[in-house]
Amino acid sequence: MRGIIFDMDGVLCDSEPFILEAAQAMFRTRYGKEVPGADFHQFVGTGEDRYLGGTAALHGIPIRLPEDKVETYRLYLEFIKGRLPPLPGVLDTVREARRCGIKLAVASAADLMKVSGNLEAIGLGATAFDTVVTGSDVERKKPHPDGFLLAAKRLGLPPGECLVVEDALNGIQAAVAAGCFRLGLTTSFTADRLVAAGAQWTAPHLGGMPDELRARLFA
Repeated sequence: MRGIIFDMDGVLCDSEPFILEAAQAMFRTRYGKEVPGADFHQFVGTGEDRYLGGTAALHGIPIRLPEDKVETYRLYLEFIKGRLPPLPGVLDTVREARRCGIKLAVASAADLMKVSGNLEAIGLGATAFDTVVTGSDVERKKPHPDGFLLAAKRLGLPPGECLVVEDALNGIQAAVAAGCFRLGLTTSFTADRLVAAGAQWTAPHLGGMPDELRARLFA
């Protein structure tokens, strides 16, 4: 493994509570609808168009994109100020990978506005990575492999030499389709569900990476 491709939400930071808070606030203020948090869960990891649009369809809300998405992001960036730390092990893993000459990428289904805001909030600007792929860069989102394939291409590596770190079932399935190694973090789904989706290793967070995988990466 000569490259690591990180998903962002649930891997580098736990932004799901804040994007949920922002989406609920958007539906409340723009449509007068109180949308239960559970209704968003099936769309986690699919990008904000689907996250908002799929949930709106469940409630018969005539959502207006991209305007409603931009408003959701505006609220989101307000909500995360001073409230979004990196998840355990993130900074140490990035430093150790750099020390070992491993190439690093972020590949998120979220749009650039959210990805940039998150990386800044957790103290890892875009320059901490060799490339950053967002939902704005690919037409087909997870579970399609396009984002991971583009990240590997930009790193100059075959997908089979890259480890994908994901927390969502859609993301693990996308990594399988891309032909990458897969580490599933249990920040959003249980270990058994991640394994069923195709994860080869699981961990609670990057700080709890299995010893066998850490040895292979940082030998």
